[in-house]
Amino acid sequence: MNTYHLIFRGINRQTIFEEPEDAYFFLRILQSYQEKCGYEIWGYCLMGNHVHLLIKEGEEEWGVTMRRIGARFVYWYNLKYDRSGHLFQGRFKSKAVEDVPYLLNVLRYIHQNPTAAGLVKEISQYKWSSYSEYMNKCKLVDRDFILDIFDKDREKALFKFIEFHQKKSEGDFLEAYERRRRTSDQEARAIIKSICPVTYCIDLQKIQKKDGRDQYLRELKQQGLSMRQIARLTGISRGVITKA
Repeated sequence: MNTYHLIFRGINRQTIFEEPEDAYFFLRILQSYQEKCGYEIWGYCLMGNHVHLLIKEGEEEWGVTMRRIGARFVYWYNLKYDRSGHLFQGRFKSKAVEDVPYLLNVLRYIHQNPTAAGLVKEISQYKWSSYSEYMNKCKLVDRDFILDIFDKDREKALFKFIEFHQKKSEGDFLEAYERRRRTSDQEARAIIKSICPVTYCIDLQKIQKKDGRDQYLRELKQQGLSMRQIARLTGISRGVITKA
């Protein structure tokens, strides 16, 4: 059925949704290209530094469509944060969805990402996934196809959908990054902003070595932030962080 589980990842594990506005804009882009390219979205989850999509290919090959979406978001993001260069890491990861059982399991896995990462206790509490859209009519997600799999009666389908999501996902899914960290990303952002003279974590990229960048990086490492986490949140390469 030409359906794929896709992952966009920030380069060097950099945060790609610094503020709610960034997530809103990404969703608007998805909706805009949905109308142009004719693809169907059955699930999504926007995490701090990566995006999960469950998408049925439209008239255009999905790789071309994803490059269009990525390019438009990066242009806007770079303009907003006064940065340049790549934002996403290389080619998008993808895995074909070849049957209905796997389709439902990967959708559940996508929706369970925030709880697995410890961001929320309940799936329904997370704002940036399609789970809440299944509870309400929406423009972005084609919920009818999925809900009809559970039951033709909409009330019964929603009950079974909720019940299904309370169980553990079963299958071999695409992973973005490791889930467990010594310091949560929220705590790490607060540490970075308290130590460095920045408004956004990615602003640390703009500080030159001669202006004390390496000293800030050393202090962040002394605070217990891993090199991977610093790279992910600031966009600075691990090579630079290692040498600091």
